[in-house]
Amino acid sequence: MLDADFFRRWMTATAAAVEREAERLTALDSPIGDADHGSNLQRGFTAVTAVLEKEAPDTPGGVLTLAGRQLISTVGGASGPLYGTLLRRTGKALGDAPEVGVPELAEALRTGVDAVMQLGGAAPGDKTMVDALVPAVDALGESFAAARAAAEEGAGATTPLQARKGRASYLGERSIGHQDPGATSSALLMAALAEAAGE
Repeated sequence: MLDADFFRRWMTATAAAVEREAERLTALDSPIGDADHGSNLQRGFTAVTAVLEKEAPDTPGGVLTLAGRQLISTVGGASGPLYGTLLRRTGKALGDAPEVGVPELAEALRTGVDAVMQLGGAAPGDKTMVDALVPAVDALGESFAAARAAAEEGAGATTPLQARKGRASYLGERSIGHQDPGATSSALLMAALAEAAGE
């Protein structure tokens, strides 16, 4: 079973991964976005770890809901509302249970991903974070490691796609050949989840 500590570890591991990869995320965002994806997420997840140290919710749902709210209030651009919605809706779906199992987490994450798709109007194949998140959630029933691998594969598969949503969609065919930064950071989120689980 997964408790609040596990979810705090997930957020801390995500913050560390984003910090490590911030330059690469910004480099990916440079040709097809605003060249601020890495710095925006870095600021957001730094704020998340700070608020979790200060407030320390005692349920998995509480940790994710607080993290989501913090991202929405500190991150500019599209990534704050999208990641914030993902975590907040996942947290709300988990409710007030002191511990949750992997099936409950997978179901709650699916609710979060659905909310992201609704907010951004994106579907798999549109070259967005959804391309990493959907396969990851599908694979989570198997293992955390499988979810991480599916997210990484999904992010890599955005390279040949033409963007149909988000800032990159304005470029039309020029968006082809670039890996989507949002899918890449979503793969980091899933890798951090596997890391928190020790997989």
